[in-house]
Amino acid sequence: METYTLGLGCERGCDPAELLALAEHVITTAGRDISRLAGLFTIDQRMNEPAIVYVATRLAVPLYAFDAARLEVETPRLLNPSAQVFALVGCHGVAEAAALAGAGSKAQLIVGKTKSAHATAALAVYNAIP
Repeated sequence: METYTLGLGCERGCDPAELLALAEHVITTAGRDISRLAGLFTIDQRMNEPAIVYVATRLAVPLYAFDAARLEVETPRLLNPSAQVFALVGCHGVAEAAALAGAGSKAQLIVGKTKSAHATAALAVYNAIP
């Protein structure tokens, strides 16, 4: 059975409704069931960001955060690494890296970085257990 991890990044002060819409869009566009979502993952710098806390609460999933050094380890697996993101937060991606880090070393991105005006989201899947 497959389980998914949702990685989110956002600007400070992002509208919670914008981030929730983006998260739901990524999950439903991928044809995945929100009930199979293991958690929401982000960078520690955004762990208490109201929009991210709001999305975790609305989706009724735990919220986890990684520091930039841990997210940077995922850079070789990113579909959309960004030097600009690295300059801002110290890793080459937040949404994709957080989704991958949350799902483990054998995880795969099924939706790469998807942007809204002030946020990003990505979805990863654990390998299905036979």
